[in-house]
Amino acid sequence: MSAALIKELRERTGLGLLECKKALSDSNGDIDQAIDNLRKSSGIKAAKKAGRVAADGVVATKISDDEQFGILVEVNSETDFVARDDGFLDFVGKVVDRAFELKVEDVAQVLDGSLEKDREALVQKIGENISVRRIASVEVDHGIVGVYVHGNSRIGVLVGLSIKDASLARDIAMHVAAVNPKVLAAEDMPKTIIDAEKEIYTSQALDSGKSEDIAQKMVEGRIKKFLAENSLLQQSFVKNPDQTIGELIAAHDASVKSFIRYEVGEGIDVEKTDFAEEVAAQLKQ
Repeated sequence: MSAALIKELRERTGLGLLECKKALSDSNGDIDQAIDNLRKSSGIKAAKKAGRVAADGVVATKISDDEQFGILVEVNSETDFVARDDGFLDFVGKVVDRAFELKVEDVAQVLDGSLEKDREALVQKIGENISVRRIASVEVDHGIVGVYVHGNSRIGVLVGLSIKDASLARDIAMHVAAVNPKVLAAEDMPKTIIDAEKEIYTSQALDSGKSEDIAQKMVEGRIKKFLAENSLLQQSFVKNPDQTIGELIAAHDASVKSFIRYEVGEGIDVEKTDFAEEVAAQLKQ
């Protein structure tokens, strides 16, 4: 196994060199599988995300005048420097306007025509690849679409609320930005995710010497906690931890219809390069 892969696994799990090396060997170099195996055998609760998010760019939003429709867009650049460039931000604005005008989430449809030419011209001018990664929208028949964009435009959230309460909608959107729930309600959690967590928790419990009956009860408790921590309605409100989001909206006789959260670069794997090694290699050439 490469030293870089072993180093990454150590950074993500906090475990020793030999243990990480063996885990990677057993998983044939699959770092995600190695992490799952280590969670089962070593009892680590979770692993850190792989390095820093390498993809840069911004998220941007636009809301209709009646506040019942909102669009959320992520546009990527290679560096933070370009993400702050006026020409790049002008292009982002055009993308948002076009997606809002068409009310579509299909990137190819939004870029069709002059916007793709604008993108190509920007790439030529700046010297970095520019891409429109994804588009999402939230619309409500009644109520309001709340919006929150983090100050550096790296996280954007839209929330569909059943009542016209802009302050409440923004508070919930801000909460989603901060806590990042996976689903609206516990019953919305995909079975595949629950089954994967159950497998890990079961292995941990049995490896600790617990009987199957005790292990099963432990797993049920951990799954219940996992769902509470990752379901918006069951999460403790960031501005008032003594109250859940479900209790908050119930107090206002409201409901959350849907929400969407984008974080720049999430899920994008980019090869990491050691700058010193790269310079040395170029000098040798």
